[in-house]
Amino acid sequence: MALAVLPLSQPAVQPISAALAGPDLFHLRLLATSDLHVHLTPWDYFADRSSQAFGLARTAALIAIARAEVARGHGTCLLLDNGDFLHGSALGDLEALRDGPDAALHPMIAAMNALFYDAATLGNHEFSGGLNFLLSRIYAARFPIVCANIARRLGATPLDDQTLVPATALLVRDLTGRNGTRRRLKIGIIGLLPPQTTQWERHLLGDTLVTRDMLEAAAAHVPRLRAAGADIVIALCHSGIGPAVASANMENASAALAAQPGIDAVVAGHTHQTFPSAEFAASAGASAGASSGIDPERGLLWGKPAVMPGFHGSHLGVIDLALRWSEAGWSVASGTAELRPIARRTRSGRVVALVRSARDIMAIAAPAHRATRAWTTQPIGHSDVMLHSYFALVMPCPTVRLVARAQAAHVAHLLRDGPYADLPLISAAAPFRAGGRAGPENYTIIPPGPVLMRHAVDLYPHPNVLAALLVSGAELALWLERSFSLFNTVTRGDRDVALINPNFPPFNFDLLEGLTWQVDLTHPPRFGSHGVTLNPASQRIRDLAHNGRPVDPAARFVLATNSYRAAGSGNFAGASPDRMIPLAPRTSRDVVLDHIAGSAALACAGPPNWRFVPMGDTSVIFDSAPQAADHLADLLPMQAVALDLTPAGFRRFRLHL
Repeated sequence: MALAVLPLSQPAVQPISAALAGPDLFHLRLLATSDLHVHLTPWDYFADRSSQAFGLARTAALIAIARAEVARGHGTCLLLDNGDFLHGSALGDLEALRDGPDAALHPMIAAMNALFYDAATLGNHEFSGGLNFLLSRIYAARFPIVCANIARRLGATPLDDQTLVPATALLVRDLTGRNGTRRRLKIGIIGLLPPQTTQWERHLLGDTLVTRDMLEAAAAHVPRLRAAGADIVIALCHSGIGPAVASANMENASAALAAQPGIDAVVAGHTHQTFPSAEFAASAGASAGASSGIDPERGLLWGKPAVMPGFHGSHLGVIDLALRWSEAGWSVASGTAELRPIARRTRSGRVVALVRSARDIMAIAAPAHRATRAWTTQPIGHSDVMLHSYFALVMPCPTVRLVARAQAAHVAHLLRDGPYADLPLISAAAPFRAGGRAGPENYTIIPPGPVLMRHAVDLYPHPNVLAALLVSGAELALWLERSFSLFNTVTRGDRDVALINPNFPPFNFDLLEGLTWQVDLTHPPRFGSHGVTLNPASQRIRDLAHNGRPVDPAARFVLATNSYRAAGSGNFAGASPDRMIPLAPRTSRDVVLDHIAGSAALACAGPPNWRFVPMGDTSVIFDSAPQAADHLADLLPMQAVALDLTPAGFRRFRLHL
């Protein structure tokens, strides 16, 4: 199927680098996407409006341009995806709801087939619709899908594992050199995902699947690929770029993986970042040209080219390899890595698309797109006031409290006649859409009037199941210490210091409905962004109370939360499967839907349940959406002042503590 590419301006067809143009060299170009999350069209289903910033249909235009550049010279292209393609948008949610033996070809798989992907790996969110859904959908893929470290059964070694899908693939391509010589190249592809996947999706997978350490799996399968004839090996690693030195069961292992012998290039993902970019710091020696660690300027991990192409189709990763053939076989002479964005942000904060969407991909997505818009615009309730998450990280947030109260009401109903009915009930909820790496458009906004299905999807975008834990008062205090480690340390008298640690994901900022407390930012964070203890003696949470009385550390509580958190994800105190109270299964989103539908009008107000300990003449800076400047009255106690836009398009605010 030919792609009708409609560029907004003349496509910038790049000349092939001189480093790839030697007479004895062959050119292999790797094109990569990652974390597409079923964003096929440039449409924001939360806001029900078009978007310039994402959509595989736009990325398809860049793919066509990158292929055309190679076609004009001598070389071969491979198109690869790095996982998380099957779940993560309202369109994907609706496709999962329509699952069944007669379900049509999934539009994401149809689009990837039409784009002639050469290979892909699984991401952790491929399992968010359940195992049967995953297997029934990828069956129709006309390209190999590989993953070496998730299995139905683990053997004595990684090579003995009964992997869910093939661990690796061997692609055979004929390359033509600039002198006209043709040579056959065998390209090994290995796929890997975070070993925590089975923990994160435990409520859906149970004990049906198991995982291995990514580095352990690669150390076994890469030599096997080489022994099977692979001339080069490409690692599709659905994992972020973490420490350059390996440790056991790393979630973000792409940098450490690149250090392994036998791997020639890496596609990273999972954390929704971009590489090469200034988002990463260079390892010592890497920027000076040494083949070690992380070089974010040249796009190298341990001297090997690597890309992390953003999320939702925001970027296309391009790796160009110059290959040399001799009687001894193939070798990589050099390699370059770059990212190509589908849009740019102007100085005024507006996002401007750089290419138009490919018509063929839009046509494939059209039926599912129409059905999704019809589904997401159904009315389900009413709100008398505007609800938003602009300030969810600095003050009690009505959208977060709505979710927490819905959870609490449902758990209270389920436990009303059981042995836990007399225990105090607390509810934990986090802001899923509060800026961060997804940009200044990533906020929940529900205007006064009808509450629609898209608003409920916005409030709860994930397929978690409601859960309840039996916890102690001491664990609740630690739970909050974990959450409020989001903030940097602030010294009394500071002026305009950054308030928030940008590496701390907002979805780990759990707030507890049913308690009151204060937060003392003069103490250092007790935990790191991934829950590792940094300062065990630090105590930011002050005056923790339930119904006006200090929380007894030994007292027992029921904590309403979600299956992801209850399984131990995020490393919160007391969260583990053995602490879970059995409940009739119900998705968290359905619980929120029921709560909205059963309320004459949403009531999310109430006395604030937390605040920062006042610090006198002290100010911090905090970023939110540009539209947040219209709601400064919400921040009245902190005397907020709107400042300039940041290069990323956020509005910066000065808060007085």
